[in-house]
Amino acid sequence: MAGIEKLSDKAIQAAIKLVAAAGKAKTIGDGGGLVLEVQPSGAGWWRLRYTFDSKPNRLSFGTYPEVTLAAARQRRREALALIASGTDPSDKRKADKDAKARKVEAARLTDAGLPLPGTFEYVAREWLSTVHEAKVSAGHAERTRIRLEQDAFPWIGKRPIAEVEAPELLQCLRRIEARGAIETAHRVKDACGQVFRYGIATGDCTRNPAADLRDALRPVQSRHHAAITDPKQVGKLMRDISEYRGQPVTRAALLLSALLLLRPGELRHIEWAWLDIEGATLTVPGATMKRTKADKADGPPHVVPLASQAVKLFKELHPLTGHSRYAFPALTSSQRCMSENTVRSGLRRMGYGNDDMTAHGFRATARTMIAERLHIAPEVIEAQLAHAVADSLGRAYNRTQYLDQRRTMMQAWADYLDRLRDGAEVIAFPVAEAQLQGSI
Repeated sequence: MAGIEKLSDKAIQAAIKLVAAAGKAKTIGDGGGLVLEVQPSGAGWWRLRYTFDSKPNRLSFGTYPEVTLAAARQRRREALALIASGTDPSDKRKADKDAKARKVEAARLTDAGLPLPGTFEYVAREWLSTVHEAKVSAGHAERTRIRLEQDAFPWIGKRPIAEVEAPELLQCLRRIEARGAIETAHRVKDACGQVFRYGIATGDCTRNPAADLRDALRPVQSRHHAAITDPKQVGKLMRDISEYRGQPVTRAALLLSALLLLRPGELRHIEWAWLDIEGATLTVPGATMKRTKADKADGPPHVVPLASQAVKLFKELHPLTGHSRYAFPALTSSQRCMSENTVRSGLRRMGYGNDDMTAHGFRATARTMIAERLHIAPEVIEAQLAHAVADSLGRAYNRTQYLDQRRTMMQAWADYLDRLRDGAEVIAFPVAEAQLQGSI
């Protein structure tokens, strides 16, 4: 090629000496855009000056003499070949550098046992930390993470999320079904579906294969918490609790499970500071209730009117646990509330198995019998059970209304339980109906 390879090592050395003596940088050219920028320090930088898409640019080839004249010319030939093929050599170098960095990062992540970007596990963990944990409670998020780690990541975690198809995901879920965990299989499918939807938003994949598995899994057989709803059996249960010979704190927890209509987790977390004994009211903070994360943080507390029997129980309990933050502290430490298994174990000790009665079943017992035996309006019962309704305005309304009706209901329910315990005739007990219905 004409005008190319004008330099020689001898000419370069001479130029270096002249520049050093003059103390002023000088550029010497080899042709074809290749130049050597000689500095007074004796260093020389190889540059390729070129034009791509009518825009001038330049590319560094390193320093002389580390990069020899022959090596610089070879790099020029490679760059000019790229230009001739329609590729900007600067873009090519940047792409090669990025690819190398990705390879190094992939090796680092692999050595550390971490997922690679773009894999299902990588996107899933990003979804967990940026979306899921912000929307749900810490316990909910932890359960989702454990399900994915145990039942999804071992099979599809290392796969590029964009390559996971419905049959592969189904095979993963079939393994969960095979061990009889049907509900878990559905929960893992739902979590995977949310991961894929997040991946679509971030550009890591283009579709959600979990949506194709809508009818592919065995249906979940609904199973309600075991609860006693026959009045005679409820009477026997209340007698058994009254005669309970275990820990007195456990006995109080069993009785209050029947009287307060709280969820087991809410009951065992009751703090003495929440109680207004004189006002016969228990105020459960929103953060303790079964709600969304946003409602836990900003939602109103749940007010529980206390029947006289409940007030009496708390007064009897205070000398035993009043030194603790919790009304029902753990046996081993007053700094923690009682175990979630305490009430269940108390029921077992009295001979009530999981298929007979559960801690959560007290709510079902109350919900059924208050409606059927005391003839109280469902709206009042649902408000006391703290069941959410369809819209935010409805939730606020239900939590702030019916307090007088609920107070009357709670006393009527406690009195009815006393009647059953004492063996009174089992009849409908509509005494509170007119009072409760009047202002609804």
